[in-house]
Amino acid sequence: MCFSPEIDLLAGAGITAIGIDAIRHVDHPTQRALASLPIVFGVHQLIEAVVWWSLDGPIPAETGHRFALVYLSIAFGLIPWFIPMAVRCLEPDRRRRAVMAGLAHVGGLVAIYLMWATIRGPLEVFNGGTHVGYRVQLPAGGLVVGFYVLATCGSLLASSDRYVAMYGVANLIAVSGLSFLLYTGVISLWCAWAAVTSTAIAVHLRRTDVHHQPFRLRTADE
Repeated sequence: MCFSPEIDLLAGAGITAIGIDAIRHVDHPTQRALASLPIVFGVHQLIEAVVWWSLDGPIPAETGHRFALVYLSIAFGLIPWFIPMAVRCLEPDRRRRAVMAGLAHVGGLVAIYLMWATIRGPLEVFNGGTHVGYRVQLPAGGLVVGFYVLATCGSLLASSDRYVAMYGVANLIAVSGLSFLLYTGVISLWCAWAAVTSTAIAVHLRRTDVHHQPFRLRTADE
């Protein structure tokens, strides 16, 4: 989510390029899920550019509504469980992986609830001036958002990798700040944080690639 369709388009293209670089530095299957996140973020921004243009006129509103559903399917239906699972794939400690698996289940329940609310409708998409607004009727919305943050940020904080855990702290602070800016209507800079996150992932994969850190295949009972 960004403050104009042009910035969404540029951010989407740039983040996707970062994602391609991240994938190039995957040297073990356990890294693939994490490396794919920048691609997801990049496509997410490109989708919202279409939603912007449907609100401004060049693209039919019906097409924009469909793209909005796809956009929310990623934000609501994918991210809450995919991030903890991606971090879990990297984690060598059995107990920490169990915690992350539990957080992925929490994220999965959040995703089901959010998608149910989105599909049930009504879904309102509007131009907020500095952002595209998405309004869904969401009972107990504050609690759901709390579980969303728990699943996504909590999994990072649970990592035994100091780099990942430190990013989890930074992510929690950034999410709080960006949510405040969006709520107060100042500006939306989520695309900027998506770029920062994608860059951090690419750097992390380069770091593990350079150091040739070993990865151990998970067994079915782990």
